[in-house]
Amino acid sequence: MAMAMAPTSSNLLFPLFLSLLLLLFTSPTFSFSTTNDHNQDFFKSSALKFPKTQAQMFIKGLNLFPKHDVNIAAAHDQSTDSAAPIIVEKRLELPYLGDSGASVQDLGHHAGYYRLPHTKDARMFYFFFESRNSKNDPVVIWLTGGPGCSSELALFYENGPFQIANNLSLVWNNFGWDKISNLIYVDQPIGTGFSYSSDDDDIRHNEDGVSNDLYDFMQAFFKEHPQYAKNDFYITGESYAGHYIPAFAARVHQGNKNKEGIYVNLKGFAIGNGLTDPEIQYKAYTDYALDMKLITQSDHDDMKSLVSRCELAIKLCGTDGEVSCMAAYSVCNAIFNNILKISGNINYYDIRKQCEADLCYDFGKLENLLNEKSVRDALGVGDIEFVSCSSTVYQAMITDWMRNLEVGIPTLLEDGIKLLVYAGEYDLICNWLGNSRWVHAMEWSGQKDFVAASTIPFTLDGADAGLAKSHGPLTFLKVHNAGHMVPMDQPKASLEMLKRWIQDKSPFAAVENDLSPM
Repeated sequence: MAMAMAPTSSNLLFPLFLSLLLLLFTSPTFSFSTTNDHNQDFFKSSALKFPKTQAQMFIKGLNLFPKHDVNIAAAHDQSTDSAAPIIVEKRLELPYLGDSGASVQDLGHHAGYYRLPHTKDARMFYFFFESRNSKNDPVVIWLTGGPGCSSELALFYENGPFQIANNLSLVWNNFGWDKISNLIYVDQPIGTGFSYSSDDDDIRHNEDGVSNDLYDFMQAFFKEHPQYAKNDFYITGESYAGHYIPAFAARVHQGNKNKEGIYVNLKGFAIGNGLTDPEIQYKAYTDYALDMKLITQSDHDDMKSLVSRCELAIKLCGTDGEVSCMAAYSVCNAIFNNILKISGNINYYDIRKQCEADLCYDFGKLENLLNEKSVRDALGVGDIEFVSCSSTVYQAMITDWMRNLEVGIPTLLEDGIKLLVYAGEYDLICNWLGNSRWVHAMEWSGQKDFVAASTIPFTLDGADAGLAKSHGPLTFLKVHNAGHMVPMDQPKASLEMLKRWIQDKSPFAAVENDLSPM
């Protein structure tokens, strides 16, 4: 059962937050234009609403209506808990329609709970799908963003082994990433999906907590499945996972260097339409919106002062701010909200589409499926409710939002760990332009050569599926005809992208000259 959350430090610091926010918006250095209605409307806009309200808007836009804001469950019996196994895993037996390309009996599909050691009482839920091709294929973990959205969204709508039919049966996905990898989906941070705790102190607020939980999970996973421990390992995900992924990769790398446990054969990490360097990416919003004709030049000019405020607010947030980071969230998201106000019912995940009223995507079948008793029994989740997206987890991570996670990436690149940053060209919320800019601005030994490298086509079936730039361990790919969720919009291209990247094959046809700026 869910229970009310105790007041967070963010709630207690709210008066200070308002004071700083007012300072940012009344500073003569960053004064509003008196003729700018969009700026004058700021305090009436959703940018000043609690982050939880913003989260609920995004969740509703996906046709998701979780019964609870977060998964807080009854406490376990501590007297017997220490003797219980740290991982409890079930082999899945669900009815699938169609041909998987392999015998269903031969495929290992698992669901389980991991008891997190550095928590009061947290359990992390996961799916594990053995490769349809070979158990020697790389182990790939997928992290969905939000923050606070379940990775089951990607499992059933993007790159998992199967998808949900209208009658809630499962049909095989011909382009599931399990065709070339041993694939893991994790519900995290705690409180998301089927992951839960009895103690709200286990709700995470920063990347230290998130990355340590994930590192602990992988250690336990490879102990439970030692036959996969020596396989290549890749970390993937999208959206707010642009924060999770670099932090998790750095934590794995640190654990390997310090010989903390089982060596994890980390080869690379991939960020899809992610939020990684907010200062650069938020500044790109108005440029992208202007390029895509969502706003006019006059609108763009009117929002320049707001962009300047955002830049200042993020600098004040820094690496350890709290109140300042809350203020930065509100100030910077005013840019995004103003663009939406101007552009109308545009689908901010795919600007080629419109949202109908509040509905931008219909992922409602996910909740219907995972709340069926037969499915819940097969998963072994007991009475735990499925929280598709948690507004409480979203709000808990609010001081983490404006942190720059790019800072830890150069060390990984220097040590030969590959990075793929890819982005669908029609996504507004984590657009390709902002992602391209932070990748190009990143300081590492190969930066000059990366910037000078040619932009070349990513071809599939004789047609251009995207534009890419690579040097050494770093690749950036702009994916054609895709929005925020590239594996959903371009499933074949995304599978081919992953395949060529992990197999160290050039995913791009060689050309002599630069074809397009990135």
